[in-house]
Amino acid sequence: MSDTVIRVENLSKLYRIGKREEYHTLRDSIAQSFSKGFSLLRNLPSSIFHPPSTVENGTIWALKDVSFEIKRGEVIGIIGRNGAGKSTLLKILSRITEPTEGYAEIRGRVGSLLEVGTGFHAELTGRENIFLNGAILGMKKAEIERKFDEIVAFAEIEKFIDTPVKHYSSGMYVRLAFAVAAHLEPDILLVDEVLAVGDASFQKKCLGKMKDVAKEGRTVLYVSHQMASIKSLCSRAIQIHNGSLIQDGQPEVVVNHYLVEEGSGLTPERIWSDPKTSPGDHQFRLMAIRVRNDSGQVQKVYESSESITVEMEFEILYHHPALFIGFALFDQNHVVVFQSCHNHCHEREWPKLRRGVNKLQCVIPRNILNNGIYSVSPRVGLAFSGWIILDEIEVNFEIQMNHCESSFWNGSHNIAFPGVIIPFLGWRAVDPY
Repeated sequence: MSDTVIRVENLSKLYRIGKREEYHTLRDSIAQSFSKGFSLLRNLPSSIFHPPSTVENGTIWALKDVSFEIKRGEVIGIIGRNGAGKSTLLKILSRITEPTEGYAEIRGRVGSLLEVGTGFHAELTGRENIFLNGAILGMKKAEIERKFDEIVAFAEIEKFIDTPVKHYSSGMYVRLAFAVAAHLEPDILLVDEVLAVGDASFQKKCLGKMKDVAKEGRTVLYVSHQMASIKSLCSRAIQIHNGSLIQDGQPEVVVNHYLVEEGSGLTPERIWSDPKTSPGDHQFRLMAIRVRNDSGQVQKVYESSESITVEMEFEILYHHPALFIGFALFDQNHVVVFQSCHNHCHEREWPKLRRGVNKLQCVIPRNILNNGIYSVSPRVGLAFSGWIILDEIEVNFEIQMNHCESSFWNGSHNIAFPGVIIPFLGWRAVDPY
């Protein structure tokens, strides 16, 4: 019997720009049937499985001629920039969407965690959703019961297991969804960047669980921007760029190639001149995001002794009093360095937002960031409701260390010091006696 569990041949996926494609898995259809009736399964729109015949506003190949094989027990890291096609690949392997060309052969039971709450029915409790998901995976009731306590303990939601999941926070959703996907014994586990929703301790626990899954001889495909976890967890890495597979090999080699490539294509400014195509929704439209130097110029490379101004220009179409604007700063391993919002200060000092065009600036102080490439991603949301949009937008820049004017630092500014930040801290000598 062949050890190959996934074979992908010339896989391509075409999207029509301006047309929304609905994604429905069997799991989603069964979950929805509880509230909409079983007629839904008989009357699924044909566009779910057959792309629209007309083309509007052009097309885009999310994947193009991708081919590879994966053996049983391999842990594969899939990396690439936002929009490269990573999530589209996992959606095809999960049978959420069909390819336009080519095919994928999958041998074994697939457990997937691609979006928060995928396959969960909001009106059902956590307990009921565990049994529903297990049944969809083809497990017998006795098998699910055997794993039930372990799933609940891993998800850390014992007190809420009999609460409808519509009342769960996004973090609780992710904890339960991952616990179900990882513990109900799939032959192949597909995990997208959704784990970033969880807290740091839970992310660490999830990575440990994926290692355990691999040791049991099962296969893991893991999409992540966290290069450190790709290197530590995966036995092999694949890089996708503009829908094409361009690297396949040892994680260290593939990750290093990716980081060098990222550094050569720095984009310190993004502008959307047409409000109809700018990122946003009916409340908010992003017009521009950029990084500037001390003189106000847009710049790709900064010395560590320079301050950096993050600037966001946007239009508020409907001003909600709980609206907040901010950004997250990521290092080159896509680890969050910090996150800041315009209301992270005393209320009297909040910049005033108004309906119409606004511009906000935030200064990252000098002598804080270490050598490396950093990305700024805008964050927009409503207080107590979480982030709304713009997770896929980013600008980036590079820091080259030039910490101070001493002869020591002038002679050693190219040394790679550990850590994400390297603040210029004050030291003094004190009498030990």
